[in-house]
Amino acid sequence: MATTSLSISIPILAIWAIWILLCGKCLDNALQQLVVAASGSSHALQLKQAKALQETGWWPSATHAQASSNYSSACLWDGITCNVGGSVTRIDRSFQSLRGQLIKLNFSFFPNLVNLDLSSNSLTGRIPLEIGILKNLVYLRLRFNMLVGPIPSTLGHLPNLENLDLCQNKINGSIAPEIGMLKDLSYLNLSHNFISGEIPSALGMIVPLLSLDLSYNNLTGNIPSSLTGIYTLDLSYNSLEGRIPDGYALYHTSHTLNGNRDLCGQFEIFPPCSTSEKSIITEIKTFVPITIFLGFLFIGGGIFLSRRMFKKNQIESRGSKNGNIFSIWNYDGHIAYEDIIEATEDFDIRYCIGTGGYGSVYRAELPSGNVVALKKLHQREAENLGFYRSFINEVRVLTEIRHRNIVKLLGFCVHKECRFLIYEYMERGSLFCVLRNVDEAMELDWSKRVNIIKGTAHALSYMHHECIPTIVHRDISSNNILLNSEFQGFISDFGTAKLLDPDSSNQTLVAGTYGYIAPEFAYTMTVTEKCDVYSFGVVAVEVLMGRHPGELLSSLSSSSQNMMLNEILDQRLPPPNRLVAQDILLVATVAFACLHTQPKSRPTMKCVSQEFLSRKKPNVIPLSTISLLQLKKQAAYVAGSGFAYC
Repeated sequence: MATTSLSISIPILAIWAIWILLCGKCLDNALQQLVVAASGSSHALQLKQAKALQETGWWPSATHAQASSNYSSACLWDGITCNVGGSVTRIDRSFQSLRGQLIKLNFSFFPNLVNLDLSSNSLTGRIPLEIGILKNLVYLRLRFNMLVGPIPSTLGHLPNLENLDLCQNKINGSIAPEIGMLKDLSYLNLSHNFISGEIPSALGMIVPLLSLDLSYNNLTGNIPSSLTGIYTLDLSYNSLEGRIPDGYALYHTSHTLNGNRDLCGQFEIFPPCSTSEKSIITEIKTFVPITIFLGFLFIGGGIFLSRRMFKKNQIESRGSKNGNIFSIWNYDGHIAYEDIIEATEDFDIRYCIGTGGYGSVYRAELPSGNVVALKKLHQREAENLGFYRSFINEVRVLTEIRHRNIVKLLGFCVHKECRFLIYEYMERGSLFCVLRNVDEAMELDWSKRVNIIKGTAHALSYMHHECIPTIVHRDISSNNILLNSEFQGFISDFGTAKLLDPDSSNQTLVAGTYGYIAPEFAYTMTVTEKCDVYSFGVVAVEVLMGRHPGELLSSLSSSSQNMMLNEILDQRLPPPNRLVAQDILLVATVAFACLHTQPKSRPTMKCVSQEFLSRKKPNVIPLSTISLLQLKKQAAYVAGSGFAYC
């Protein structure tokens, strides 16, 4: 009986084994088909992504040629990052001078995109609604472009978005309430746009939100009380009204809520307000420290004081170690303010190194060893509305721009009794003074002079063509170009600078220094970039001559003027060698083109900057063989036909 059972079991087991093997093979085949399908799908997505990127035209033509033969190589393109499956996760094409409309990029082919950064370009048009389908997007930065239209409500459908930066565009309309649906948002910057309407209270309901910047817009209405819990909040330069909500933190920078309210105590770098002021800020500043002190007194005053002392020692050592003035202000504004008052002995005249258009300039050496320059309004200027507006304008402009040839604003103080700006210190002073000091002028050799002219051109090009809105200085002169210890030039004094509004006539009162103002300004009273171009031409010739070219400018209109170029060069310096002579001829040609009496015939500063950056230089011709009339004709020809690199 046992033998019969065994004989029956063997065939059954064999059949069972064969069935398992067949099923296993089927399972393997099924898995392989799934892998192939997934791989094919991934490859198809890569092709679509590469083609979508190529069609934007935002990559060089060489890359396009490569892409046309192998789309999957998009992961190797500049600014593109992919995951292990070859899907694009990051697009970073900031500072690439991209043009065209943002909608050129087909967002439907980028389901795994985490980071999109197209900042500091020239992108136009509206923000596409399709961005709302990027469910994995965490960082969206479109700042410093020319985007228009309202903020799409579809941005509120990005569940993972943490950083949204749309500042420095031309966005209008109101803030979409759907932005309040972004539950992971920690940073929101909508500043420097044309946004109107009220601030949605829903923004204050975003728990992780640490930084909110809505400054320089057209917002109206009251400040929602829900915003008071946000760590860093800037509502300045709007048309908000009403009282400041209770519990508003002292670091909030809503300094234009009530018109001409005093600004003390509202920035970390400001001095404390006077005890006689009855503003809500003063009350908060008095109440909060007392409350904190009493609270910590009950839970352990000894522990609190010891930690305060330890933190203070860390702050002082860090500020001294880094040698960076910002390291002081980022911790405690009162330390910096007191250090400045002590360093200048309350602005004693012994520390005064010059006077400007609306105040005196002081040299201050801080305890950390940093040396700074302070431009302080005199009391009579501080009470003058015109001087005060110039002061605020300089703060506004210099806090928004950064360029290696523009003097850096390190801080400022606005107080009813004390208003000053804090700059990096320039050891050599103004170009005007250096050119008029024989010993310093001799140190300022031809190479240094050419570099000063080129640096000034690059800075003006940045202001005119890379800042939104365009910034026109209106007072370019040798007095407003400062030199550091290495004789490098920096544009300064932005008190009269104007932000051009493309929708207005930009007519204004006369501003500038006599001898540098463009001739058309006298009868048009209209500010354009070409006013700065003319002033730059005057400064460029002044640097070559070593003195203001007043008489030369008037004599250039005479056809009998046949002076040679080498005759007008600064005779205090030895004649330039052949290589430097090439640069001087280029500078002189560009300068004469900038001095054209017709604004439309002058080059833009972008053209001038690019001409200086190019490696092509004029042929080596002895400067003694080039007359000013020839130079003038050459400049007119170059300006008329367009610069080679414009």
